[in-house]
Amino acid sequence: MAQVKRITANLPQDLLEDAIRASGKGITETLIEGLEMVRRSAAYEKAMALKGKVRLDIDLEVSRERNAG
Repeated sequence: MAQVKRITANLPQDLLEDAIRASGKGITETLIEGLEMVRRSAAYEKAMALKGKVRLDIDLEVSRERNAG
């Protein structure tokens, strides 16, 4: 199980209520989902920064162990 950190945060009430309503979950679960979305967004941006910079030389038929003919 992951470590848990208890925090106190001042959040805009309307934003929190809207997020809870949109997620259909409780406060903790909604905040976790939001934090995971931020993490995924950062990873996506990092991956997109590599677009066109990584050259892969992969033979899909060989990697799938298929015969080409």
